[in-house]
Amino acid sequence: MASHRLVGWIYWDPGAIERYAALGVPGGVGYYIASRGAPLAAAGNAAVAAAFYSILPAFVAGSLDLARTHTTFARVIEARDAAVGDGLRRFVPEIVEPLSELGPYLWEAADRLEPSGRVLFAAHREAARPDDPVVSAWLAVNCIREWRGDTHWALIVASGLTGVQAGLLHDAYLGYPGEWIPRSRGADDDAVGAALAGLDARGLASGGLVNAAGIAFREQIEQETDRLSEAAWRLLGADRTDAFLDLVEPVGARLLERIDATAGPEWMPAARARRPPTASS
Repeated sequence: MASHRLVGWIYWDPGAIERYAALGVPGGVGYYIASRGAPLAAAGNAAVAAAFYSILPAFVAGSLDLARTHTTFARVIEARDAAVGDGLRRFVPEIVEPLSELGPYLWEAADRLEPSGRVLFAAHREAARPDDPVVSAWLAVNCIREWRGDTHWALIVASGLTGVQAGLLHDAYLGYPGEWIPRSRGADDDAVGAALAGLDARGLASGGLVNAAGIAFREQIEQETDRLSEAAWRLLGADRTDAFLDLVEPVGARLLERIDATAGPEWMPAARARRPPTASS
C-alpha cells in the first residue's frame, strides 16, 4: 500500500495534467493511460490494453492515439517526471532527500527482478532514468509496483477471471460501491451482466452480487500476490525495506488525500484500506 500511495497521486495531479496538455493534447485528456502506458506504447494499443487488463481497450486506444497525434511518448514521460519531482518537493518535502538516498538500492532490487511474463514492468525498467535523484528513486518504486501488478494479473489470468470479473471481486473485497471499479474502467451494463453471470456460474456471486465465496476467492488471490511480490523487498533487504516504510508510510495519508482532492475517494483502489464488506452471504 505504501508504494501505491507514493506513486498513485501523480495520475490525477493537476500539475502533471497541465504539463501533458501543454504538449498539445486537448485538455490533457487520457493522461493516466498515456503516461503509464508510454514505455510500452511502441508495441501498439493492443499490447498496452493487454498489459492493463481491466481497462476497456477502446479507452486505451483512444488515449494513446490522442497522444500520438499531438506529441511523442518520450515527451509524455518527461512531463510526468517533471511533475513527479515538483509534486514530491511540494507535498512531501521531508522525504525527498532520504528517498533519493535509497534510489540506487531500489534500482538494484528492480534490476534483479525476473521480467519474464511481466511486460509492463520490463518496459518501465528499460525507460530512461532521469538525473533528478528523487524522481529516479520514485521510478524505481514504480517499477517494483508494476512488477507486482503484472504478477497480480498473471494470477487473475490463471484463475480464469476476465477484467470485469476481477473488478467486481475487487469491489466486494474492498467494500466499494457495487460495480464501481469495472464501470470506472469502461464496463457497460452488458459487460457487467455477463461478468456477474460468469461469477454466479462459479459460485462466486448470487442474486447479482459477489458473495462470501467470491470475497474469499479474491482474498486468496491477494495473499498469493503479496507472497510472490515479497521478492522485490527481499532483494532490497530487511533494513532498507524498513527504512523505506518508515519514510513513506507516515506521509501516505497525505498523498492519498491528494488523490481524494483531485480524483475522488474511490480512485486508486490499490492505495486504500479495506472497508467493511457489503456483499451478500
